[in-house]
Amino acid sequence: MSTYNINKGIGRTVEFKGLKAQYLFIFAGGLLGILILVMILYMIGVNSYICLFLGAGGTLLIVWQTFSLNKKYGEHGLMKISANKRHPHYIICRKRVHRYFKFKTKSNYT
Repeated sequence: MSTYNINKGIGRTVEFKGLKAQYLFIFAGGLLGILILVMILYMIGVNSYICLFLGAGGTLLIVWQTFSLNKKYGEHGLMKISANKRHPHYIICRKRVHRYFKFKTKSNYT
């Protein structure tokens, strides 16, 4: 029986067969989603060959995309990309300039 090392030390990220961090969760979630989709299609009554083709094709697509994303972006790449998408390209200031230099006056209600 073979054993697989999932974590190689304290403080390091989870790694399994080269997949690191969030890619491992994307991989597992994608495979689980494909499995549930195939089971639902089979219970509905779709032809078993179509279910088999969709399951195999979806699995190959998930495996290929996950490993290519892992190779292209690295361990924290997806978080950097999502942060960059939320970062504004430029800042628009629609207030007039004199509002910034307006001083508050004390009221005479004493």
